[in-house]
Amino acid sequence: MRLGLSGSPKRPTSSEVVSGRFQYGVMFDAGSTGTRIHVFKFQLEDNEAPKLAHETFRAIKPGLSAYADDPEKCKEGILELLAVAQGSIPSSVWSSTPLVLKATAGLRLLPGEKATHLLDRVREVFGESPFLSRGDSVSIMDGTNEGISAWITVNFLTGGLHGSDTPTVGMLDLGGGSTQITFSPQDEKTIQTSPINYITSFQMFNSTHTLYSHSYLGLGLMSARLAVLGGIEGQPLEGSSTELVSPCLAPEYSGQWEHAEVLYTVKGQKAGEPIYESCLRKVEKMLYRKVKNAGEAKDMEFYAFSYYYDRAVDLGAIDEETGGTIKVSDYIDAAKRVCNGMAVTPGENPFLCLDLTYISGMLQELGFPKDKVFKLARKIDEVETSWALGATFHYIESLRSQ
Repeated sequence: MRLGLSGSPKRPTSSEVVSGRFQYGVMFDAGSTGTRIHVFKFQLEDNEAPKLAHETFRAIKPGLSAYADDPEKCKEGILELLAVAQGSIPSSVWSSTPLVLKATAGLRLLPGEKATHLLDRVREVFGESPFLSRGDSVSIMDGTNEGISAWITVNFLTGGLHGSDTPTVGMLDLGGGSTQITFSPQDEKTIQTSPINYITSFQMFNSTHTLYSHSYLGLGLMSARLAVLGGIEGQPLEGSSTELVSPCLAPEYSGQWEHAEVLYTVKGQKAGEPIYESCLRKVEKMLYRKVKNAGEAKDMEFYAFSYYYDRAVDLGAIDEETGGTIKVSDYIDAAKRVCNGMAVTPGENPFLCLDLTYISGMLQELGFPKDKVFKLARKIDEVETSWALGATFHYIESLRSQ
């Protein structure tokens, strides 16, 4: 039976006819830097994938992890976002609209009990809300699910999920704490030679999809910055220095950088060789043996998101509103230009050299050649390309199949 509709499953009830068969879903994305709400309105179709009729989106800062030492304070922001959901969904269907919060790498990196206290506060707020929330409504999402959900979103929007005519596309996501790669292997060899936990199958809209998906925790851009600068993730030990010196920063540069509640003093250093080469050496050392070559991925069409997109905007490769395409070599060339240019003037963003060097190194470690072209998009068909849509679908499907 369909979700949240009473009456006989065969004959449409009057309320179904009136509602035009819509299903709503509310997804909170609790990221490392902020919390975002997505309110989705789906038009249900017979025997095919639902259509997305509308999305409402709102974001607040900071992220939940900022309240780690005073969890009660996180409730205010959640209530503010819930008001957005109540304003965009008819009250008659509140009780049949699933309400879900999934936290990503920011909370994965917190000590266990701190994360638990925060999520317990969210559960309290959800339990008192008029929406449908269950025991599994609030959770920390593992990175693989994040990758799979984003893959579902992109392929739903590009049409790859709707039929066998459209090939599916791969997906690269670079967050602050973790980075994901997900694609549907066409070659049996990929499935046989990959680590067992990289391959996953699931059912969606009456077909089975087999995916290669892996999340590298600690290789998101902010965590990678810290590692390249020589810091260690987690609170610095008492008495240990929060000063980090790196050849990836302009030689005369000195500034402050906050990461995971720790304020670091970061400084450049004069190196005997060009800045780009010195920085690349640090990045390669940091990435050494941490990433698996993704084999046939190099031959598939890929979309790249989040910091891949933001840094392409920073270097002027794409328009911030419309997106575009970028080659691995564009990131490499920009890294050389920005890094070596810092010898003359520090530039607007002190970390741009490090970020671009890291991104170009990461893509090559994954096995992408320098001439590989990626599509960069924030939206496809005017819809945000985050994992939230795919995760909401997946959740509604799981409710429907129970």
